Amino acid sequence: MADIFVFAETRGGALRQVALETVAAARQAADALGGELHAMVAGAPGIGQVAESLGQHGADVVLTVEDAGLGRYSPEVAAATAARRIKDSGYRVALFAASAEGRDLAPRVAAILGVSMASDVTEFTVDGDAFTVKHPAYTGKAIATLKLTGTPAVISVRPGAYSATEATRSARIEAVQPAIDPASARVKVTEIGAKTAKVDLAEAPVIVVGGRGLQEAGNFALVEDLAAAFGNAAVGATRAVTDDGWRDPADQIGQTGRVVSPTLYVGVGVSGAIQHLAGMRSSNVIVAINKDKDAPIFKVADYGIVGDLFEVVPKLTEEVKAAKARN
Repeated sequence: MADIFVFAETRGGALRQVALETVAAARQAADALGGELHAMVAGAPGIGQVAESLGQHGADVVLTVEDAGLGRYSPEVAAATAARRIKDSGYRVALFAASAEGRDLAPRVAAILGVSMASDVTEFTVDGDAFTVKHPAYTGKAIATLKLTGTPAVISVRPGAYSATEATRSARIEAVQPAIDPASARVKVTEIGAKTAKVDLAEAPVIVVGGRGLQEAGNFALVEDLAAAFGNAAVGATRAVTDDGWRDPADQIGQTGRVVSPTLYVGVGVSGAIQHLAGMRSSNVIVAINKDKDAPIFKVADYGIVGDLFEVVPKLTEEVKAAKARN
């Protein structure tokens, strides 16, 4: 029997969707090993209020790290505190989200512990004393399978790879002191930008992506309208589009941008360059709209529409609105 550690991300005092997804993955590991799931949250005083939600999603124990200096993510404090707890408690595996924060935190923890890690994992299984994990390699053209035998195994889980599920438990709460004084941290996050109230790409169940086939920045209104019709959709872009200044670089999806795994991906005028496919090919359902029947994106699409996007997208938007109205 072995216990599992998971770092649950928060922002603004609330749990992020990636936190609940990572807890779902950790719950699977805990059940396979017959151990408990211990979830750590760090933040300003009052962050413990998320304990109930973590329990509702499968955590047996919630480790609360509260300090006035932790209102924003503190890399040094989070890494030192998580590493100390993982080492002292002898967890078999430590899971993090492969989000922007998790990509910074997980390697720091692995380095402190002196262990290797598997990043951006989309699937894992418990095989005796080893963890077998899979993650995309070579810009998504291959799936690498790794076996982790060391203890603890440090793993970051790709957002969207696991779905948050309820596994109601009455979580015990344990207060944990920061391993270092937040006031003495050399690296401080002074601001987290939030330009609009739009749906976060990492957490959106539906993503509508525009490519160079839109011809000019003003035509992104077609993509915006389709996303608005879904109601729970985010808008993304290809690298070519962001390089041309049509969209903010934060909207870029691909190997050098955001890696997403939505329930539904809709590509509008997206050709499907390898760099872009590396960031979205793990989407559950992929829909492609392109006038070029030989566009590479059709090779990974579940549904393809060969046609003029300026005719197809407005009609699709109206159909989505009508379907939403019926429901």
